[in-house]
Amino acid sequence: MRVLIVLTYYRPHVSGLTIYAERLAQQLTERGHHVTVLCSRHDRSLPSRELVDGVRIVRVPVLARISKGVVMPMPLWALWHVWRHDAVSVHVPQFDGGAVALIGRLARRRTVVTYHCDLRLPEGLINRLADAATYLMNLVAAGFAHEVVAYTEDYADHSSLLKRFRGKVRVCPPPVVMDEPDPAAVEQLRAAWGASEGPVIGMAARLATEKGVEFLVQAMPIVLERFPDARVVFAGAHADVVGEAHYRAKLAPSIQRLGGRWRFVGELGPDEMAAFFGALDVLVVSSVNSTESFGLVQVEAMLCGTPVVATDLPGVRQPVAMTGMGVVVPPADAAALAAGLVEVVAEPDRYVVPRSRIQARFDVSATMACYEDMLATRPDGGHGADATAEVRHGTE
Repeated sequence: MRVLIVLTYYRPHVSGLTIYAERLAQQLTERGHHVTVLCSRHDRSLPSRELVDGVRIVRVPVLARISKGVVMPMPLWALWHVWRHDAVSVHVPQFDGGAVALIGRLARRRTVVTYHCDLRLPEGLINRLADAATYLMNLVAAGFAHEVVAYTEDYADHSSLLKRFRGKVRVCPPPVVMDEPDPAAVEQLRAAWGASEGPVIGMAARLATEKGVEFLVQAMPIVLERFPDARVVFAGAHADVVGEAHYRAKLAPSIQRLGGRWRFVGELGPDEMAAFFGALDVLVVSSVNSTESFGLVQVEAMLCGTPVVATDLPGVRQPVAMTGMGVVVPPADAAALAAGLVEVVAEPDRYVVPRSRIQARFDVSATMACYEDMLATRPDGGHGADATAEVRHGTE
């Protein structure tokens, strides 16, 4: 089966959405499908075309930028590429998602939209207009899709967009792939962080408004009263996050006052994340709105033996609820976040869950079976498990 995956940002840009799409592309390729990723050339230094781990990447030139979004002739490029593929996987939010889904339906290609989250850009009139326009295009994309993928029933029941299309929403577990951490690498990291004694609190995210980083900053003085050697290690883009310069500037003085108790380690490669998660005592997901719909990093941390403190938002609360490996606290509440951190750090044995149980709950093979079933198309125009079997056995 020839699958076209369409989204705005792809590697080397790092976000939960890009990691999800990358894993989907890689897993489909490993299962014998031919995969093309159609995305923006958000960085002019990137090649317009390249082959990475068997996945063909085609990057569309960017004509202009609006906040975190880009303007590009994606529909024109999609007209050509959709016809050359058997199925289309559209990942939203993206402004071009509606046009691509329409092209997929007109070309009679199986079209599946994965709805990753609502879009909530930082404050400002231009951002509010961009939010509204993208929401409209997401509505169009979901309307033309054969099926719409959601991470959890919880998020599907609370998202204003997904509730409109509940009849075609299909919940698939997100693709989670994480190696076991190497104990030697873990100890080396903790030593490098100067964390041989106190607990290490981790974040793995972009320094962005929706992540609620300020509430962890505000919680730290409370945590330090109980654990004076505690420290935060923040992995992810933090210096030049598009559209977040004001947010970073606002947080900078408070972070500086924490001194050595706060460390930025930048973006880590996929091969570095297992050691990072394994070196933590607890991971924080302090998101404050529906731009976060799940938080893949929660499951990745759990697979490395690290519990989580997450906010009580639809979808975001589900990994802890499904595994018991952590606590859930109210969003935008520094005191509650601090209490949750103290609780987990003080009694870590309460939140230890065997890796095998986490793997069973988030089995990537179940994710791929779900996608193959949705994307596969029989010659008679139907789809389903039989079509998937035919493709997998080379009868496409």
